[in-house]
Amino acid sequence: MTEIHVDNAPDIPGLRFRNYRGEEDLPLMHDVSEREKLATDDDYFESLDDFKTSYKNLLNCDPFKQVLIAEIDDQVIAYCRNWWSQKQQGGYNYNHFTILAPEWYGQGIRNAMSRWNEKVLREFAKAHPETETRTYQAWALDTEKDWISVLKSEGYEIVRYGFEMVRPLNIEIHDIPLPDGLEIRPARPEDYRKIWDADVEAHKDGWEPVVITEEFYKNWLASDSFQPDIWQVAWDGDEVAGAVQNFISEESNIQYNRKRGYTENIHVGRKWRGKGLAKALIARSFKIIKERGMEEACLGVDADNPTGALSLYKGMGFEVDKTFHTYRKPVFED
Repeated sequence: MTEIHVDNAPDIPGLRFRNYRGEEDLPLMHDVSEREKLATDDDYFESLDDFKTSYKNLLNCDPFKQVLIAEIDDQVIAYCRNWWSQKQQGGYNYNHFTILAPEWYGQGIRNAMSRWNEKVLREFAKAHPETETRTYQAWALDTEKDWISVLKSEGYEIVRYGFEMVRPLNIEIHDIPLPDGLEIRPARPEDYRKIWDADVEAHKDGWEPVVITEEFYKNWLASDSFQPDIWQVAWDGDEVAGAVQNFISEESNIQYNRKRGYTENIHVGRKWRGKGLAKALIARSFKIIKERGMEEACLGVDADNPTGALSLYKGMGFEVDKTFHTYRKPVFED
């Protein structure tokens, strides 16, 4: 184990920082994460198995170099991680977060760890073209008050916001027909790549799409939310016109005593937009997750989505449940 010096760390008896040791650390990190979620009303539970899977499939991140763990008297009380992403239209984002046990809020630990993240990311930024925009980036739910206070104190500003939206399934679900010439077909393994490619292409019209590599596709296949048996995929001959990649998190539903399904990764190809396809796919998705015993549907949306998604979802009965923000600041000040 390597103890790591962290600049300007608070003088707290027993506090020390160390590197990530591998899978043996994941249960300890997962415990801290779930404790903070409970304290901040972040109600998406991630099982330990899913947590382990995510750390086996990290993108642009070597956890042995880009994860820092904080202990007090040999008990893990915080961890942070960082990674970078390249935007399709130019520029780089240097992403990071710090998870902290709630009893240690306000002690300066999170500030010090966030600066460590920035220091590591700055080395990546030095290797990227100076002509490209280079920004630190982090996200926060509006309920994550301690994390928000840290970001603001470190000079971050809100650049974008979005919503988590929920729709009860006990209200009427209308039958909305598919546009002429389209049909719903089951998602078969031989179709996965075509559905993925259609999703990637459609999301190029979203806000600042990132460069997609083969690793993204592998992570998608390995994700706990990959549940093609309940997807709704519309086909126009051999072309994917649009889809909703529904999923259900049984672990979250047990943890929070609810029956929620997710209508996520909603995408419609450009030439099929404006014909009611998204509405038809979402309505069918409501029915299929209700048939699985769910009582509500949930999704996330960029508030300024250029394709008009927010207005569409409100029209389908979704209401805002939570707000989340994207925070940024320049890596190199002028």
